[in-house]
Amino acid sequence: METSRAMRLSGPALAALYILVCLTPVILAAAGTVAPLDPWEVGAAALGLAGLTAMAVQFVTSGRFGIVSGRLGIDKIMAFHKIAARWVMLGLVLHPVLYVLPTWLDDPALGQERFIAYLTLPHYRSGVVALGSLFLLVLSSLLRERLPWRYEIWRASHLILGAVAVGAGLHHALTTGRFSAAGLVEAFWWLVALAVAAVLAILYGWRWLMLHRRPWRLASVRKVADRMWELDIQPEPGNPAWPYEAGQFVWMTVGDRRFPLFDHPFSIADSPSRAGISLIVKEAGDFTGAIGRLEPGTPIGIDGPYGEFVLAAHDAKAVVLLAGGVGIAPIMGLLRDMVARRDPRPVRLAYAAGTPVNFACLDEIETAGRMLDLRTMFASEEDAEGWAGVVGRLDRQRLAELLEGLDPRQTIALMCGPGPMVTAVSDTLLDLGLPIDNVVYERFDYGGGVTSRLDRRRALQFAGIGVALAAMLGLLAVFIR
Repeated sequence: METSRAMRLSGPALAALYILVCLTPVILAAAGTVAPLDPWEVGAAALGLAGLTAMAVQFVTSGRFGIVSGRLGIDKIMAFHKIAARWVMLGLVLHPVLYVLPTWLDDPALGQERFIAYLTLPHYRSGVVALGSLFLLVLSSLLRERLPWRYEIWRASHLILGAVAVGAGLHHALTTGRFSAAGLVEAFWWLVALAVAAVLAILYGWRWLMLHRRPWRLASVRKVADRMWELDIQPEPGNPAWPYEAGQFVWMTVGDRRFPLFDHPFSIADSPSRAGISLIVKEAGDFTGAIGRLEPGTPIGIDGPYGEFVLAAHDAKAVVLLAGGVGIAPIMGLLRDMVARRDPRPVRLAYAAGTPVNFACLDEIETAGRMLDLRTMFASEEDAEGWAGVVGRLDRQRLAELLEGLDPRQTIALMCGPGPMVTAVSDTLLDLGLPIDNVVYERFDYGGGVTSRLDRRRALQFAGIGVALAAMLGLLAVFIR
């Protein structure tokens, strides 16, 4: 959910808050007393306490809460969501292993027997259910592109598995945990349960209500390129307009399927100076395959705005806009807004597509050149009769030509496009002198992995959070008695 810019937490503040929240039950456990434990068992208990909390926190790193993702952007927060899921999985797998490790070191046969008991005795069954659900959740996320499921089915399974994992984990902690039987740790788990229930109520209750109480309607739909359509969506009378920034995105549902589980993300291809919003959508799946056949007047559910792919977040003297395929949507939003504001800065726009018929809004981009200090470059991978633009990809030579006359240190580049293009172009822009913080991209395909230099830097930053959490967890475990 979106919040005002003033309420959005910075990256370092979020990292510190994340570590503090995950360590809270360990801190509370260290303040209490239990029967003496082997050091390995202390480590196992600490991993279980922090791991269960981190698993619950995953519900608020889904990118739907502006206070969390507002100043980072959906791409960064979802990358953290994926990476954090892996160390949560590792920590909770080690939780029972460390409990039996002292026994196994003294007597392997007895250690194996004890481990099997943990997996089979009814007393520990909810913990096994939690771990199994978490394993299936992580595995299905890693294999999402290969599973023969509709996107909505995958999302529903993700939600159910997450809820089962957290619910069963809380039951396991409250019924078998040495530190959770009573006192502050028990109270903490009940607060966690209430917080998760509140998050689910907001995501799937409150948002469902708002989709119906603040309805929108499709005013028109027009074809702008091969298999690409522009939707003009207007609020119904009585639905107050909400502010957004050019480059942000919304989650959209259509017709009778106005429920959060069925929504899909689309960038706003519009300027806030115009009433309503415009979305440019490509036919590329089950949901978008029929987008061009929607009738004007169709009820539309809009949840937003989200994202930080905006010019206002960056102070620069020149702007470079780069689009690939349907990535032109947020780029058109930024360009249209710059035209509406008569932005005086130099603007360079590069737009790449597979074939000339895939280009959208070329006439409008040409018109924008009469109102802005705009230079453009259009690159088609395939040539065609009558095509006057570049043939090929946006390589180093062409990007250097695009940046000619600009000070790279004072230039902001905003890019949206396919993963391979984003990786190649972002790395090339760094080679051409743009500071790493001045190359910005967001994508809704989170399965691409760590590929660009920006991705690698981000992964190292997130790994640093995990290392810091592990180090502080080990330090706190010393104080558990």
